[in-house]
Amino acid sequence: MRHEHELPESVSKWGWKFHHLGIPTNVKMPDEQYIPHLKFYVSGFATSPFGVEWMRFDDDSPFDELIKTVPHLAFVVDDLEYEIATRKLNVITKSNYPSEGIKVVMIEHNGAPIELMEFDKNMRKT
Repeated sequence: MRHEHELPESVSKWGWKFHHLGIPTNVKMPDEQYIPHLKFYVSGFATSPFGVEWMRFDDDSPFDELIKTVPHLAFVVDDLEYEIATRKLNVITKSNYPSEGIKVVMIEHNGAPIELMEFDKNMRKT
């Protein structure tokens, strides 16, 4: 069992890196950016020092209801396919590309949505 002072296994052993907290909303937020092929708006991430991102979905957005209604944590991983195969993760949204150079998969764990992100090697900063 993990103690309060210990980091989660995904960070401490698997090497995942926290990226953002995505919060669904029905409220139009300032400076929203629309992602037309996925039919949703995002805002807040670029200016949040904590990685908070607001997400507002069109009614016909292709995402699972869990993603549209429950906040999610997002982690950066080196290899999405490796993580899915090795960790036997419950994938609820097939891999997609919300923007150039970013591949994303949504998984579910204990009723919570979690986003895994893989950045094109040329986009990564050391």
